[in-house]
Amino acid sequence: MRLRLFRPEDLPNLYAIDQSCFAPGISYTREELAAFIGHRRSQTWVAEEAAEIAGFLIAQREPRKILHIVTIDVLESWRRRGLGSLMMDAAEQWAVDNGLRLIGLETALSNVAAQKFYQKRGYVKVDEIEAYYADGTTAWVMVKQLG
Repeated sequence: MRLRLFRPEDLPNLYAIDQSCFAPGISYTREELAAFIGHRRSQTWVAEEAAEIAGFLIAQREPRKILHIVTIDVLESWRRRGLGSLMMDAAEQWAVDNGLRLIGLETALSNVAAQKFYQKRGYVKVDEIEAYYADGTTAWVMVKQLG
């Protein structure tokens, strides 16, 4: 598995992956995804094997030395192979390299697998946001202190 930075020609594949990973109302529109990727303080990592994109992660530097994980998407056929950890390692290292103090993310209340994944990486639940997603789903806010 190879991790690399986003290239503009990746957008159609990343959009298709996001649509397959998340239900409508939680997944992003093509325009939203492009805006997150194209933001000047964002970084997007793409995981590929033999030129097949298996997943991606978008992270954005926020004020007050915070990194926000916008999304982490892994195709179902690639899950539980360490790909999520590989991408999170890259994002967390980028945060450290940029002197950030905290990483935050949101995950659906119903996404227990994601919650467990983040908890194993040292993230803790700090809040819930009702109707966070467009479909009305509640989100957990999880954070990890760096350094």
